[in-house]
Amino acid sequence: MAGQTARGGKDGGKGRWTGQAAGRVTLEMVAEAAGVSAASVSRILNGTAIVSADKRAAVDAAIARLGYVPNPVARGLAGGRTLSIGVVTQAIDSPFYGSALRGIEEALTPAGYSALFVSGQWSAAQEARCIDALRSRRVDGMIVLTGRLSDAALSTMAQELPVVVTGRSLRAPGLVALDYDNEEGARLATQHLLALGHRRIAFICGDLKHPDGKQRLRGYRKALAAARVPAVPALELAGDFTEASGLAAIERLTDSGTPFTAVFASNDQMAFGARLGLHRRGLRVPEDVSLVGFDDLATAVYSTPPLTTVHHPVHELGRLAAQAMLQLLAGAEPAPVLPPPHLILRESTRPPA
Repeated sequence: MAGQTARGGKDGGKGRWTGQAAGRVTLEMVAEAAGVSAASVSRILNGTAIVSADKRAAVDAAIARLGYVPNPVARGLAGGRTLSIGVVTQAIDSPFYGSALRGIEEALTPAGYSALFVSGQWSAAQEARCIDALRSRRVDGMIVLTGRLSDAALSTMAQELPVVVTGRSLRAPGLVALDYDNEEGARLATQHLLALGHRRIAFICGDLKHPDGKQRLRGYRKALAAARVPAVPALELAGDFTEASGLAAIERLTDSGTPFTAVFASNDQMAFGARLGLHRRGLRVPEDVSLVGFDDLATAVYSTPPLTTVHHPVHELGRLAAQAMLQLLAGAEPAPVLPPPHLILRESTRPPA
């Protein structure tokens, strides 16, 4: 038919769309197909709506059926925004931060926002340069994954654009902080080894300039103190959250001759390095030495043996950080809460021989 611009149309005048438009599908079309208002669809896409699961499912189904794609240029012009969010991670190639970045993308993309990722490399100066570069691109907000920038610097930045930061308990106008109870997670891991009967528990520290490193060391010491097991300085080994530092720590420990029956590494990556070090010294896990990590990386279940570890909801951390940013941009006051730590029991621990 001359002038027809869509495949399908209204279903017998009943107001339901029965086919995908060949031209641009609008937000209003999605709203009509889902049986909700256009404003509701907009808020759902922006991550600011509190709606029932059924209503959200109806909107998702309508978007999928009609092939609706948000127009970021038009939305940005209408709102005076670039529809981009700066994300400062520490190491883009990190398996830990990679999961957080995926969570951020999964929350931002349906709302029509793009994430611009940069890596601070655990340097306050590099983080500052990254933030300057992102601000030159007029990002609408900034998500900072832990990092070395001071609380004062983050609070100052939040006076100019919304900021979400992880690994902090900071409070400031325009800023949302998400913190995880690293101390409790480390206490749980150490308590597990103590409950199995271990008393000579080596601890591979993370970088003690990093909040996570300090908090996990406190949790380890707290569990020992509660069990009236004296802390042994020779069993507290320096590390920097990398596999290589875990390997080096075990080499130093075994060379020192200090007796131990278990190792708690402050993250899974160091636990993987420790596992290799134990193997090279002829020590079996868990027959000779029990091993516990922290983070529950996706690869932990595939290590040999599968690694007992503290689950850190890093994907959820990224998703919640992005949702909080969308809420800040909408003028709301988000209060995201991470789930508490819990131990994932696998095959790398057992009572001492």
